[in-house]
Amino acid sequence: MASQICIFEDTQYEKLFPLVYFRPVCHLKCGISSLKDKIVRAYPKASVSLHCRAYLADTIRAQHPHEHVNDIPSDSCLFINGRILAGRDLAKTIPLNGDKDLAYVAGDIVVAAHASGARLSRLKGKMGTPLSPDDFSDMPRVQVDIKTVTYSWDLVQNNGAQIREDFEALVGKKKMKSRKLPGCYLLGKGNIFIDPSATIKPGVVIDAEKGPIYIDKGASVLPQTSLVGPIYLGQGSIIRAGSTIYENTSIGPVCKVGGEVEDTIIQGYSNKQHSGFLGHAYLGKWVNLGAGTNNSDLKNNYGHVKVQLGPEQIDTGLQFVGLTMGDHSKSAINSQFNTGTVVGVSSNIFGSGFPPKYVPSFSWGAAGETFTTYQVERAINVARRVMARRKIELTAAEEALFRKIFEITSVHRKKQGMPA
Repeated sequence: MASQICIFEDTQYEKLFPLVYFRPVCHLKCGISSLKDKIVRAYPKASVSLHCRAYLADTIRAQHPHEHVNDIPSDSCLFINGRILAGRDLAKTIPLNGDKDLAYVAGDIVVAAHASGARLSRLKGKMGTPLSPDDFSDMPRVQVDIKTVTYSWDLVQNNGAQIREDFEALVGKKKMKSRKLPGCYLLGKGNIFIDPSATIKPGVVIDAEKGPIYIDKGASVLPQTSLVGPIYLGQGSIIRAGSTIYENTSIGPVCKVGGEVEDTIIQGYSNKQHSGFLGHAYLGKWVNLGAGTNNSDLKNNYGHVKVQLGPEQIDTGLQFVGLTMGDHSKSAINSQFNTGTVVGVSSNIFGSGFPPKYVPSFSWGAAGETFTTYQVERAINVARRVMARRKIELTAAEEALFRKIFEITSVHRKKQGMPA
């Protein structure tokens, strides 16, 4: 009987680049919680192991010292795909304790599998390598209705619904505690949770009539700001004065955000402090958007947005897709990003006009001009300075991860004609 779960990465993880260069898929945020936290919440009595690409393991172990990483200390295990959006009934659909080895599939995606004995031994031998459907091919299968994410825009599209689900799971009937907020207007108080340590300045409008708003520990909302739910404002994050944050937005922890934002996820430790529009976007950690940065999320012809991911162009089938930007990337003042633009990790964009719709990781250049390679040692030095401003040290494992990602992404820069 399994009491162990292993949250695994499958071979489709590359479709979530550039957001998953620095993290396993399950550490992506959607709603209030990460994909991993939703799974763990569904199995509160289970021991948890995390399966990830080998080059991520040392960093993940250092960041989560109490977790088993690429190690399963059990003779039976329930494997759960880190790409699922785990709902409150997950444990009913896929019970923790299975009587026999069995794979649960949604279409052709293996979303979970009970494994023991020789099958488990074989899967333990693949720790550090993304798992494929073939790794579960000898198991009986049952079809289940469980939602998964494949691309960054899937996370954005599901963000509002996930804020609602997470809000109910985390807050339940507690909702808004009695607290006076002089000079503020709260609409839909039953859908509002404000942590006692959060600061809400006079002149703020918090409108939760169409969706919940969760303001976490130590967050601050400055004067003349409007929040329209569903919204999650993470720990230690600041919304600058005069901002408008619209529905389906998750921010933080530790972000500074201003201007106009809607339908956006900001993973954490990132800044968009000034005026400018950000919509249907996903930003990684340690991103900084200069003043006046804007992204388009709608084509002039109202057609489907196509997104370039490396060599592959994907028709999203969606009318609204904005910017996807990887960790440690930055834009200068008055930068402009076209609909469906993808910027890799540790890149610097500046100049007037629109940059290409696909910018490889470790790129440096002006819009409309030839990009060059942002050398990894310079990128590491800047990351160290940026993180130190938040009193966070760049560890040796993280430095090694930078260098590994620089190596992995060199093929994309070469295809763009950039020097190594």
